[in-house]
Amino acid sequence: MSFTDSYGIQVFSDRVMRERLSSQAYQSYKQLSQEGVALTRDVADEIACAMKDWALEKGATHFTHWFQPMTGMTAEKHEAFIRPEGDGALAVFSGKELIKGESDASSFPSGGLRATFEARGYTAWDPTSYAFIKDKTLCVPTAFCSYTGEALDKKTPLMRSMRLLNASALRLLSRLGIKAERVSAMVGAEQEYFLIDKELYRLRPDLIYTGRTLLGRRPSKGQELDDHFFGALKPRVSAFMRELDEELWKLGIPAKTCHNEAAPAQHELACVYESVNVAVDHNQLTMEMMKRVASRHGLVCLLHEKPFKGVNGSGKHNNWSLQTDDGTNLLEPGDKPWENPVFLLMLAAMIRGVDKYAELLRVSVASAGNDLRLGGDEAPPAIISMYLGDDLCRMLRNIADGQQPGSPDREYITGGVDTLSPVMKDTSDRNRTSPVAFTGNKFEFRAVGSSFSVADINVIINTAVADSLDRFAQLLDKCGDIENGVREIIRLTLGEHGKILFNGNNYSLEWAKEAEKRGLPRLNTAVDAFKRFCAPENMALLTCHNVFSQAEMRSRREIMLENYSKIVAIEAHTLTDMLRRDVLPAAQEYTLRLSEGIIKKQQAKVEPRSESLTLSTLNDLCNKLYDACAALDMALDEAEGQASEMEKAECYCEKVLPLMKLARGYCDEAEALCPSDGWPYPDYGSLLSATSV
Repeated sequence: MSFTDSYGIQVFSDRVMRERLSSQAYQSYKQLSQEGVALTRDVADEIACAMKDWALEKGATHFTHWFQPMTGMTAEKHEAFIRPEGDGALAVFSGKELIKGESDASSFPSGGLRATFEARGYTAWDPTSYAFIKDKTLCVPTAFCSYTGEALDKKTPLMRSMRLLNASALRLLSRLGIKAERVSAMVGAEQEYFLIDKELYRLRPDLIYTGRTLLGRRPSKGQELDDHFFGALKPRVSAFMRELDEELWKLGIPAKTCHNEAAPAQHELACVYESVNVAVDHNQLTMEMMKRVASRHGLVCLLHEKPFKGVNGSGKHNNWSLQTDDGTNLLEPGDKPWENPVFLLMLAAMIRGVDKYAELLRVSVASAGNDLRLGGDEAPPAIISMYLGDDLCRMLRNIADGQQPGSPDREYITGGVDTLSPVMKDTSDRNRTSPVAFTGNKFEFRAVGSSFSVADINVIINTAVADSLDRFAQLLDKCGDIENGVREIIRLTLGEHGKILFNGNNYSLEWAKEAEKRGLPRLNTAVDAFKRFCAPENMALLTCHNVFSQAEMRSRREIMLENYSKIVAIEAHTLTDMLRRDVLPAAQEYTLRLSEGIIKKQQAKVEPRSESLTLSTLNDLCNKLYDACAALDMALDEAEGQASEMEKAECYCEKVLPLMKLARGYCDEAEALCPSDGWPYPDYGSLLSATSV
């Protein structure tokens, strides 16, 4: 079977439904998925029966409601199709079981929405994302809510924001005299990751428990020569990528691009654009499949944002655009963008949304892991800004000033070689330092962490843009002439929110100073960001549009803070265990060997100068490591003793993390002095080069 024939064979897709459902049932399903029209019991039973029969033919024995709780991962409770009947059994799956499930809601993060004794939670079928088969189990994508109706997952707010964005975009398009049935946010996620050897991974407790190395000195050769980026794939990595593509294609996941990334052992996979809800589901499956396929190749896939100090970390670029039901991209400039009111208004909506709700965008990419990456000359800084390129900025300012924008000269690049075909030059360059960059017909949000669900960032983008589109529709209602109305909106947007536009180097110190002058928020740490999530203006956006309730927002802030504290606590405990159990004994054993060598040299009348210096330095480092571990113990106790989750997170951020950094520095110095055969863990050189053969 060719890869095109196997594409989507594990998916209960639209094509499969057309083949297996009656015309009435299929039309009812389409009305449910597109318009929210409820199914009758008979139709629900027919769809469930068809889904079950298809799954049984594929070898499935169980079904599960597949959902995305606030852990950032997926969850599933498997139930067999089997029902005893006399001396035998039947395979049964009803419409009721398809539409609604029940799960224990007390053991998932709820941020105080549910007490431990309040266990009931519900899963509800999401018909906009196709069911699929994984591990001989029919997986039905669902939303997850509490007994009292609050969202306990990432899918429910996302779907609320999708509904809002659709309504707002259609309202604005109608003001422009453009007919459309539906507008959807389209997303393509670029997933970065590391691959390391499984046997070496098993020798590193820090990688096992935290996903990143808590100690380890930089190798002699890292990414300095830029020889790994887009380099030829090594056989072991190539075999992994090939199998990963095949597994993803079977699940209908449009994996398109794969290549080596900047750091040694780092790689990237990108998918074709899909509806945001499906893209979120598919990215969750992609991360799971990466780990599974890697294991089959004797590898481990690391999705942490910064698994190795001193080399690039991993992100997940979220490429976002808007599309109508007929496939029209509303962010496509066209040949004359200054005469394209739809493009101009969508561009203005993004400018306003990003500036007005920059804090929420920052919160959506905040975590303990991403703090180690953001602003490190490998990812955008913590200051949210937007890149449009000089031509678009000039065009918008000309429109706002009432001037004729004019057509920019289109240039061609030949490379100075006659035999090369001329290449048309784009109207703007790419800016890899910008958190939000326009890249031709979409916006690229570059600050998302590699381990993140992309649901959070898209909830904020959808809502912020929808809020702007509603505002613009109101302004157009007051203006009789569309052309003048668009110009006025551009003028107002640039006047109030133009400060978010920056086309230069976001890493520069000059930009940090300039951003402060402009009044742009700078939230350096995840804890700083979490503090602003429930600020009145941010809460107003998300609650007035019914994307979250106030209780849901407060609960999510508690979950963010609690998760941050737990992650840092696990890392700190793992680090002290590694230092006390393995690093210090190894270093002390080497000091003993040095002492014995020094005595022998002294007896032989040889000056042991280098050995004495090493011994003295190593003894000093061991003493400092003992003190650092003791200080970490005290800081951990202090953090756990704080009264609130906010105070705990602040203590972990301000006291525990600096001590971890200090202890690591001492440890890495000691590693440089100890022989490799006496060091307890595989070093960076081994970890980063094992897949290069």
